[in-house]
Amino acid sequence: MDSFTRIYPNVSLPDDAEIDDFVILGKPPRGTVPGALPLILGPGCVIRSHTVIYAGNTIGAGLQTGHGAMIRESNTIGERVSIGTGSVVEHHVTIGDRVRLHSRVFVPEYSVLEEGCWLGPGVIVTNARYPLSRDVKTQLKGAHIESGAIVGAGAVLLPGVRIGARALVGAGAVVTRDVPPGTVVAGNPARVINTVSDIDAYAPEE
Repeated sequence: MDSFTRIYPNVSLPDDAEIDDFVILGKPPRGTVPGALPLILGPGCVIRSHTVIYAGNTIGAGLQTGHGAMIRESNTIGERVSIGTGSVVEHHVTIGDRVRLHSRVFVPEYSVLEEGCWLGPGVIVTNARYPLSRDVKTQLKGAHIESGAIVGAGAVLLPGVRIGARALVGAGAVVTRDVPPGTVVAGNPARVINTVSDIDAYAPEE
């Protein structure tokens, strides 16, 4: 089978970009014509096979995607961001520098991921408090994950929760309320069980 990569009009692609086969760049969102919205990719990007990146995104240097990642329109993405295999970033999301999304992470509309935060495999962020309700589309609110926070594998974040800076969410936790900075939460519903400063692995080097 012949390889296929489709690049729509108005895509700004750096000379050093590494683009695999079966990639689609600049796909127009529904209701727009090809080329109406720009896609800007910074230098040093590595886009692996079957990734789809829509038009209307501004993405900083050093983006890396896994295979089959999808990034919808109208996002602002910083530098040295990694979006793993099978992960989905919906539209109107803000992602800071050095954010890491592992495989199969879902980030919905109106989420904010500050610099250096880390989402483990299978993390699900939600944004609809009452799905299919009358005004659901006007009340969507994703999570706000502050700088350096870590969200363990398979955790679920409910709409609008705020994960404080350098907090740690345990694997499989269901987060129903805000998590204070520097705390460790676990369980369903997630509860504070420790502080990050009390974990030897995170202690500053002497």
